[in-house]
Amino acid sequence: MIQTKRAYEPRARGDGRRVLVERLWPRGMKKDDLAADAWLKDVAPSTTLRKWFGHRVERWEEFRRRYRHELDANPAAWQPMLGEAEAGTLTLLYSAHDTLHNGALVLRDYLNEHASGRAPTRRRPRPPARRRGVHETPRRAR
Repeated sequence: MIQTKRAYEPRARGDGRRVLVERLWPRGMKKDDLAADAWLKDVAPSTTLRKWFGHRVERWEEFRRRYRHELDANPAAWQPMLGEAEAGTLTLLYSAHDTLHNGALVLRDYLNEHASGRAPTRRRPRPPARRRGVHETPRRAR
């Protein structure tokens, strides 16, 4: 199971393995207070993407698309997390104030899709099958 939690919330019994998934350390937070088992900077959105997003809700959908593209390009950063989630609860820690629009939520959904084997595929729609029209000449038998 993969869940998300603000880094400023205290550790709870059901947190399991706690992983900070931010490029920057949470402001005013001491290492002991965070009680994270790991800090995975490489799985967080790039600095450029994070600054562009700026937690502006109107940019949320585009942020999600771009961040997922970054994750697609860097499977070595997130694949080990799948094993941790299968072994038990994995809590992704984030520092954003907005609990509905942050990178940890995108990462959680992305990991869940890949863990279940239903990773989204980007297929082009199939063109309709070619049919011989009424006015076309039939092929000759050879």
